[in-house]
Amino acid sequence: MPKKQKDPCQKQACAIQMCLQANKYVESMCEDVIRDMRRCCETAAGNSVCCSGFKDSKPAEENKSGT
Repeated sequence: MPKKQKDPCQKQACAIQMCLQANKYVESMCEDVIRDMRRCCETAAGNSVCCSGFKDSKPAEENKSGT
């Protein structure tokens, strides 16, 4: 039986969850770990299940309107 591969971005996904829990789910307090997750998802090229919620989302700076 082939050995199951570990998700390449699981470490970053866990770091996000731990940071959010530690900071009462205030995303702005976890921008650095979220940025690390985005970088991982870019390099994982579809090989990470953890990235499924990140692939269509944009960083917070890009989501803000220019008003």
